[in-house]
Amino acid sequence: MYHRNNSEQTCTNPEQLHIINTFRRLWDEHVVWTRSFVISSILELPDLQPVTKRLLRNPADFEKALRPFYGNSASKYAQLLTEHLLIAAALVDAAKAHNTNEYNRQRRLWFENAEMIAKFMAAVNPYWKQNEWRDMMFEHLELLETEVVQILSHEYEKGVAQFDLVQAQALEMGDMMAEGIIRQFRI
Repeated sequence: MYHRNNSEQTCTNPEQLHIINTFRRLWDEHVVWTRSFVISSILELPDLQPVTKRLLRNPADFEKALRPFYGNSASKYAQLLTEHLLIAAALVDAAKAHNTNEYNRQRRLWFENAEMIAKFMAAVNPYWKQNEWRDMMFEHLELLETEVVQILSHEYEKGVAQFDLVQAQALEMGDMMAEGIIRQFRI
């Protein structure tokens, strides 16, 4: 797991604090709405359509936050993140249907997409290392996959405890994203 090196910096200025809060919030929303989607999908709740719509807004929100720093390249990140979410939805559908072949195919695509996200991150920011982002994204997928299995297995207490891990790890990704921007743009 990635941990910020707080010894490098003793104070946080208002612009840095805004960047940190923005990317922590966006990653938190990513996992909160993903969890809501998973539950609504598995339990076939009537809120599935608005929950899905809200979840799919997350990549656009990331794009808006990244655009001041990366211009039109921010749309590539939004595209990759949208693909990440659509693959996750197909993965959940395959798991619900007990379709092992389709589940394995979607899982492979999901990890390939995570690799593409890591590659993109490293290409736009010299402080974002591809191997660190790959590790973070793979951990994100594995944590979420465990949570989905627990929900499908009606292990709701375990699923809630697992979400605590998912959420904590998402905040670390937000910190890593913010730190890279702050360092790259000397904010």
